[in-house]
Amino acid sequence: MPSPLPHARVRAVRNSALRAGIVPLLCVPYLAGTWSAEHRPAMAVVVAVLLAVSGLTAAAARLIARSRLRLVVQLTTLVATMEAYAALAWLDGGVFSTMGALLPFTVMLFAVTMPPRAFVVTGAFSAVAYWVVVLTGGPAPQGYAAIYTIGIACVSGACLHYAGAMASLKRRLAEQSRIDPLTQCLNRRGFDERLAGELAEAERAGDPAVLLLIDLDSFKAINDTYGHRAGDDLLAFTGRTLIEQLRAHDAVGRVGGDEFAAVLSGIDAQGAEIVVSRLYAALDGAASASIGYACYPAEASTGEELKHLADERVYQDKARRHRQVPAAEAVSRVLSVPAAPERPSVSPLERRRRAIAAGGLLGAADPAVGMIYVLAFTAGHPHRLALGVLMMVAIVVGLLVRLLATPLSRHAAAGAIVMAVTAVQFTIALAVVALDGGAGSPLAFGLFAPMPFIVMTTPRLGRPLVAAIAVGYLAIAFFVGTPSIWFSLCHLNGALAVTLVCASKAAEAARQRSRLRELSRTDPLTSTLNRRGFTERFTAELSHAQRHHRALALLLIDLDGFKQVNDSQGHAAGDDLLVWVADTLREGLHSHDVVGRLGGDEFVVLLTSHDAPDVAGAAATLRAAISARIGASIGTAVLGVHGEDFDALYAHADHDLYAHKSASGRGRSRRTAPPVLCEQSEYRQASKR
Repeated sequence: MPSPLPHARVRAVRNSALRAGIVPLLCVPYLAGTWSAEHRPAMAVVVAVLLAVSGLTAAAARLIARSRLRLVVQLTTLVATMEAYAALAWLDGGVFSTMGALLPFTVMLFAVTMPPRAFVVTGAFSAVAYWVVVLTGGPAPQGYAAIYTIGIACVSGACLHYAGAMASLKRRLAEQSRIDPLTQCLNRRGFDERLAGELAEAERAGDPAVLLLIDLDSFKAINDTYGHRAGDDLLAFTGRTLIEQLRAHDAVGRVGGDEFAAVLSGIDAQGAEIVVSRLYAALDGAASASIGYACYPAEASTGEELKHLADERVYQDKARRHRQVPAAEAVSRVLSVPAAPERPSVSPLERRRRAIAAGGLLGAADPAVGMIYVLAFTAGHPHRLALGVLMMVAIVVGLLVRLLATPLSRHAAAGAIVMAVTAVQFTIALAVVALDGGAGSPLAFGLFAPMPFIVMTTPRLGRPLVAAIAVGYLAIAFFVGTPSIWFSLCHLNGALAVTLVCASKAAEAARQRSRLRELSRTDPLTSTLNRRGFTERFTAELSHAQRHHRALALLLIDLDGFKQVNDSQGHAAGDDLLVWVADTLREGLHSHDVVGRLGGDEFVVLLTSHDAPDVAGAAATLRAAISARIGASIGTAVLGVHGEDFDALYAHADHDLYAHKSASGRGRSRRTAPPVLCEQSEYRQASKR
């Protein structure tokens, strides 16, 4: 199964080439408008070469992406581009010329489009090229080159730090989207991806691999006898046991309600038998299971074939083994095993907090660079004191935002507060540029520096703010002064080009994070909320209900005889039934109500659009709809009547469910009292003995 060329790599090469063509394209109007000036033919040749290289690289993106010399080609092109920009600045009169800002703005672009290590090398080379132009090119105002260099370093550092934080967030969201929140094993989506990867690697290396399927015996009866809390603990125990008994690099997943799977690389049938025996012993008693396996490539060559063969062997194993509901003492063993450490969760407010913190840091760093300019290069300046005071105010405001980032991110008016702070800092920036002489001032860079960062961190705020910065800069150029209209237009266009690229990357990254966040909170089979997503939604709805005195009810739904569907018709039929039940629940509820699947055939519904007297009727309606294909038992609990939090409502709904199941003869519940406290269940009492 040779893997096709990754489309992402081709797209990355092509996009990089197209971005490289933006800057020389912006130079064309300037050269045409100033053709009579010195060195214009030579500059036109440099720009034409840059555009040709950009076009050819984009056209040959697929060929370059396939080549082993891809990185060498890209690095060579990058170095040549930097040299070309330095040459344009030198030919145009130095760093204070219209072309003098090409290198600084390009470095800002690299800071948000390149990996950190590659950027360090590129940034260092660019700094050397820039200072060669400073020392050999035309004159510049005192402090101009130094402030641009320090400013670029600060902005680049802030962009790298924020990009790294967002990359970490994306990685953690991607991991979370593949993890079952109850057992901390891979979920169905994550396991299927891992299985495909392991089989591809096994084929490449010529190694064997084994797929194990583990199906817990009498799990439905465990739920009926001891309650869903006990069942959840047993599932978590099973997941921990499998992970502990297998090697660190083996993949373990929960692929169904009480169904687990594992893929073992480098193991043949003989090794699989040894592993299966070890698992039988580890799970015996508390979580006895039927296990089947299939070997790659000896018995099957695809993931689906492996699953089918292993599933058949699971049921063969189940048919020849005596199965019974474990005793309370045996089930209580799960309580003596330490819980597996839960993987770090990703807060929905994390991106906002990091954006506010990074914005505050840049809001302090930008005027700090300006303060260096005031202290080192403005001796005798008529407005030196005013410049210093304004810089200090901006620094303090930025530091306060940085320090208060966490509480601000939780505040309902966070957007308005950030907008007000940004307006203050923007006004200060306009004032210091005007006081220092206009668009040609080294401090004018302080207006441009935050633009790419703003659209990365706060897109909604970024668009109007960038427009305000552009208008303000042009107003200063017109009313206060500028070296030339071309100088102001080219500097502004360069900043806008970098900002546009950053906005595009930020939008794509936001879409990826949104998709990963959705996947991490959604059951991969039924597309309802999973345990993690339902818990988060319940917390939000509970807070809203308590704040506005609204009704809230929890429905726990358990399908009757679902295990028999899996056993007689296969897991594919069971999966189809679960999807149908999820769709039926959604169709029978109000759009504001919430549907989740906690695992197996256990669904949960949060009613936000029904009053307490209507809850029983809603449950009856859902039960009747589901009965078209399978029976269902439903337990209910109402906020304020049966509890004030999820645990209390869940416990009451669980007891109510089994009361209905027992009364109708569909369950084997031995419980006669509601398990208001978890310790009241039989298996928890046994654990204390």
